[in-house]
Amino acid sequence: MSAKFRLGLLINPYAGIGGSVALKGSDGADIRHQALAKGAKPQAQLRAEQALQLLLPYKDQLEIFTAAGEMGLALCQSLGLNASAIYHPQQTPTEASDTQAAVQRMLDNEIDLLLFAGGDGTARDICAVVEAEPDKAITVLGIPAGCKIHSGVYCVTPAAAGRVVEDLLTGKAVSLMDADVMDIDEQAFREGRVRARRFGEMTIPAELQYVQSVKIGGQESDELVLDDIADHVIEQLEPEDLCLMGSGSTVAAVMARMGVVNTLLGVDVVQDQALLANDQTAEQLLAHVAKHNDPERVKLVITLIGGQGHLFGRGNQQLSPALLKQIKRQNILLVASKAKLSALNGRPLIVDTGDADLNRQLCGTIAVITGYHDKVLYRIASPA
Repeated sequence: MSAKFRLGLLINPYAGIGGSVALKGSDGADIRHQALAKGAKPQAQLRAEQALQLLLPYKDQLEIFTAAGEMGLALCQSLGLNASAIYHPQQTPTEASDTQAAVQRMLDNEIDLLLFAGGDGTARDICAVVEAEPDKAITVLGIPAGCKIHSGVYCVTPAAAGRVVEDLLTGKAVSLMDADVMDIDEQAFREGRVRARRFGEMTIPAELQYVQSVKIGGQESDELVLDDIADHVIEQLEPEDLCLMGSGSTVAAVMARMGVVNTLLGVDVVQDQALLANDQTAEQLLAHVAKHNDPERVKLVITLIGGQGHLFGRGNQQLSPALLKQIKRQNILLVASKAKLSALNGRPLIVDTGDADLNRQLCGTIAVITGYHDKVLYRIASPA
């Protein structure tokens, strides 16, 4: 066996491509075609690069096994990392069968860790191969690049994935644990229903400050708390304010209190408690802000993902870095019940916009609206 660390690298080139154009997923050739036609740009390479950048000081310790082209080799070559293509995609664009075939080759090459960039669909494809080969034990770690990241095999940010691999390369004792692979019904998701199910489990490094929890699903049940939150938010809004309403049931409660139709898993635009547009893409939101022409009067109402604590970068890629840079920090109205915050067990809120400078700017403490004239201070941080 080689003395070098044998890293398997796999990138799903089209992971997350439907997010910024409000398609709420990337599974299937038809959705990919729609996303590209709407002007979506693939982000998986960039997300993988953010993780691999942290490994450049250790490149002489690495032996990378990957797939040709955009599935891994091209990125390794651009970064100057020594990598071998042990699989060549059989079709363009790549499909799930390419992911599974590449994973099989990596199992055969006895890698130490499989680092992959994708979403829950990618995790499912990998899990199917791994569980079919129980005698070939493998440890995996996900770089979040998809629209929906419910699975516990993903790190909280791409940089966090790089940190975990760095710990392994520098000899830190890292425990292992089994994590659930989850996925949702994308069609139901587009209709505003979250229908998640467990598809299996895979072994991951147990670095809990870097690895996300499985998302808490379901609706808020305390209607009084939601009504109080909604009343407080509405009181803060002036008729001149352009309001971007993020996804999630807590924000939906605010819109219900306004009496306007909500896209549960999209981003809507409201002004003076009247609906301007439902389910907007990243470009459409930028156009609304440009037309409004008063950045002081643009407000964003957003909640966090229960159990994980993500504010940006999970299921709301329509809120692009370009858009967020135009919104004053004090105009971000974060809403959540105290029970939702308590479920984080003290873990910080996470921002994973894809823009490292913006992530740093968003870090710090933020006031969370938890009721009528009731707020708590909570920390935003990047664990990487």
